[in-house]
Amino acid sequence: MTISPPMLLAMATEAADHASFMNSRLVHMQCYGHEIMITPWKLIGYLGTFIFASRWFVQLYFSRKYGRVTMPTAFWIMSVVGSALLLSYFIFGKNDSVGVLSNLFPAFVSAYNLFLDLKHAKSRID
Repeated sequence: MTISPPMLLAMATEAADHASFMNSRLVHMQCYGHEIMITPWKLIGYLGTFIFASRWFVQLYFSRKYGRVTMPTAFWIMSVVGSALLLSYFIFGKNDSVGVLSNLFPAFVSAYNLFLDLKHAKSRID
């Protein structure tokens, strides 16, 4: 398939429209002299932070339930999902290299641990 210049322009315009929506203001207000602005990208970042932090409550629940330190599969799933959301926020929404670097390593470790956990669970079933 050959892409013509008008098709490239249409694709670039569509991408720019999408990007402008993701950076558009959903909420904008002043609170005690501080500006609060919420965009769709910030909602993704907040959701990633919430999921990434909530995984510790899941781990606490299961450790209390079993009376020993336990890392349930849900912990690793929440780690991967939270890391992916935070990485997308820092890469595309904020373009912040510090945020990317601080979430990149945990994303790989979480994905690897999830892989091992699922592999071990499969061997328990067999």
